[in-house]
Amino acid sequence: MTRRVSLPGASELFFRTTATSESSGTDSSGGSAEKTAPAPRGNEEGSATDRRAAPRKKHDSKITVYLSSEQLLALEQARLALRGSHGLAVDRGRLVREAVAVMLEDFEANGEDSVLVRRLRIEEDEHGAQAQLG
Repeated sequence: MTRRVSLPGASELFFRTTATSESSGTDSSGGSAEKTAPAPRGNEEGSATDRRAAPRKKHDSKITVYLSSEQLLALEQARLALRGSHGLAVDRGRLVREAVAVMLEDFEANGEDSVLVRRLRIEEDEHGAQAQLG
């Protein structure tokens, strides 16, 4: 008697979920395999995927951004508000990408008068004042 455990093979783990022309009702291990089609996703009228059928995009680059607890909470609240009030189910990454795109558009269009420059100047002035006091 061997001490090895008998594990199922790939054919037992990955069986077809749709009926085939040669469906015999049994799988390769001799047992009965129920072959069912997967439940349709998003085809019912009024489903979330009907309302929001935007294709997913692959992103080539990744960065890590550290947020304060307050910023993360505000981001999550904005995400939930978009979902609850506007019917837009987006993840935090998409929300951040859109915010970055909006800020960069504003910066390109307005330069010195952009929201980005104004906010960074205020932040720089605050840090400069603290450095002089400290």
